[in-house]
Amino acid sequence: MKTPFMLPLLLLLACGEVRQPPPAVVGHPHKAPDTRLMDANKRMAVREESDIQDWLRRHHAEMTASGTGLRYRLVRDVPGDTAKPEQVAVVNFAVFLLNGDTCYVSKPGEPAMFRIEHSDVESGLQEGIQHLSVGDSAVLVIPSALAFGLLGDRDKIPMRSSVVYHIGLVALKK
Repeated sequence: MKTPFMLPLLLLLACGEVRQPPPAVVGHPHKAPDTRLMDANKRMAVREESDIQDWLRRHHAEMTASGTGLRYRLVRDVPGDTAKPEQVAVVNFAVFLLNGDTCYVSKPGEPAMFRIEHSDVESGLQEGIQHLSVGDSAVLVIPSALAFGLLGDRDKIPMRSSVVYHIGLVALKK
């Protein structure tokens, strides 16, 4: 008869124990952050910029640089309003790597279309097209961060590749 009475008493004593959290450690020195990835990215960005500058020298290209890293040069400058967000750009284009390899070319008579700032084309192309009016053509040099990024397009554009667009704005639609 003593066992049923002792069990609740033992449970009560066990549950009544007050546990304190471990004391906070004050003044513990911080471990320095690991900056190896940031340093590697900085080195790659410097190398990419050097590759772009080399391409510009080889092609004797005088280009305007935007604040984002995009470079552009109008080849044909037709008076008119420049492309705006929300419009649909109708374009002929060719995409090249800095080494001259051709990646993509629009088919003759079949221009490509994309909605400006509302489609999944490269952000550098979104930015560059807004410097053009209908009838203009341009060369855009787009750094990898504004093009296909770290992974490339997993087809013809390798990872971390800058690209060169030869582009003509055929029309703008609403």
